Amino acid sequence: MRKRLAALSLMLTLGAALAASVAKAESALRLCQAYSGRPAPANQAGGIQPGMVAMRGGRFLMGSERFYPEESPRRSVEVAPFHIQRHEVTNAQFAAFANSTGYRTVAERPLDSKQFPQLGEAQRRPGSLVFHEPTQVKGMADISQWWTWTPGASWRAPGGPGSSLRGRANHPVVHIAFDDAVAYARWAGQDLPTETEWEYAARGGLEDADYTWGDDKNRRDDKGKPMANHWQGPFPLKDMAEDGHHGTAPVGCFPANGYGLFDMAGNAWELTKDDYLDPRNPYGGMKVAKGGSFLCSDDFCGRYRPAARTPHGIDTGMQHVGFRTVWRAPARP
Repeated sequence: MRKRLAALSLMLTLGAALAASVAKAESALRLCQAYSGRPAPANQAGGIQPGMVAMRGGRFLMGSERFYPEESPRRSVEVAPFHIQRHEVTNAQFAAFANSTGYRTVAERPLDSKQFPQLGEAQRRPGSLVFHEPTQVKGMADISQWWTWTPGASWRAPGGPGSSLRGRANHPVVHIAFDDAVAYARWAGQDLPTETEWEYAARGGLEDADYTWGDDKNRRDDKGKPMANHWQGPFPLKDMAEDGHHGTAPVGCFPANGYGLFDMAGNAWELTKDDYLDPRNPYGGMKVAKGGSFLCSDDFCGRYRPAARTPHGIDTGMQHVGFRTVWRAPARP
């Protein structure tokens, strides 16, 4: 009996040591506050940019039949090998692009008077949609109760006039429209992911799991915090910020998935290159966005999951929409 108890004690001690070691390694592998927002240069051949992670590709189960109708059917699909950025495109990365090219995002340009003749000059000023916490709401159908068209809001001023990028170089760039994401990707010699590529990468090798970390929605990290930057509390009235963040977080503050990718759940919605096709809803001309954001609550959105998807218009930005890029090897002749 004593030998058995001693062996059990040893197993528990080793298990605790292993758990502590894993937790320590998990923390060490994160980016977060100390990260500059730009991947360190690396000797990568074949045109692959720093910060990209190789995806082997193959067959996997895409979609889900356990949540929203637009995620179904659950089906087996094939994806070719590709590389994907380890984290969302940051403000620092986008600033390098904008400074190099002089590019102005859709949110930084006034609306075309020929396209919007019904709007006055003041209404055509550059701007974007900014989130605010209302003190009360009357039902959840009218999103203007928490979203406000804000002249002057853009990636440079994510909260609108008076806000800036100070201390936010390592946050995901937001207020990005589809054309903005494509322009950046082309400048970088990359592309936007397809929905299939994005979901394959987000799953991190976990077959048919509900979340990027598995099936337990309430799992906590080594610090006792949620596994992703999403809304905790009654939406849109009160974000309890149990994850440590109001709004976006620096990239890489939460555990990476099985492929070493950060923030494939929460933080900012990520644009893909695919059109949103759903015969049940009139979303023609919109693009698929994936991953959920800091505004995804379990009582309203719940879409910080690999299979989740939402339509996003190509002609505007929002405070919770960004992107990441992919690189595909050129086809052999």
